Amino acid sequence: MIRILTLVSAAVMLAACGSDEPEQTGQGVSETAPAEVASTTFEPLDMATLNEDAKAAVMAMGSSLKSQLQSAIQSGGPAQAVDVCHKIAPAVAESMSEEHGITLTRVSLKNRNPTMGVPNDWQTRVLQEFEARKAAGESPKTLVYSEVVGDEHRFMKAIPTEAVCLNCHGVDIKPEVQAKIDEFYPDDRAVGFEEGDLRGAFVAVRSLTAEP
Repeated sequence: MIRILTLVSAAVMLAACGSDEPEQTGQGVSETAPAEVASTTFEPLDMATLNEDAKAAVMAMGSSLKSQLQSAIQSGGPAQAVDVCHKIAPAVAESMSEEHGITLTRVSLKNRNPTMGVPNDWQTRVLQEFEARKAAGESPKTLVYSEVVGDEHRFMKAIPTEAVCLNCHGVDIKPEVQAKIDEFYPDDRAVGFEEGDLRGAFVAVRSLTAEP
């Protein structure tokens, strides 16, 4: 049985609103060239399976959160969505992590939650590589990282900024929404985005060490 590896960054974070649900691109997983060298090798089929499992897990998390945030927006507007995201998002990530046997989170170079959204060293490097690839012309919707390092499989999928996300992460945020953000996240950095920007990434980490 595979045990869940706890991320060095210590917790899950959902870096933004529920429109972050990943999209099926129909493309294979593209890999970056991380500074760390993988110490474990796998057959191509094994890596493909790990990547598909990770993709399925982040899509399930994004879909669940998106559904709840859409309901919140319909019932109480974007301010209500901030409230729901603050209270529900960590539970969604924890539940999906347990269900899939993969530690799930979202991180960003401009995080909202200071304890649950700050990327660790390798996640920061990948986010920076995503930004460089986007600047070179790649679509944020297709930016994916996958690698085996030591005894863990690491997977990241970029989160593009969509129009609906600007309600809570854009330049012109309504006062009632900003008030909620200030209440829950006084050190918020996740604003000032424009549609098409890279807001962060889903992260899925799976331990490859089998329990006895």
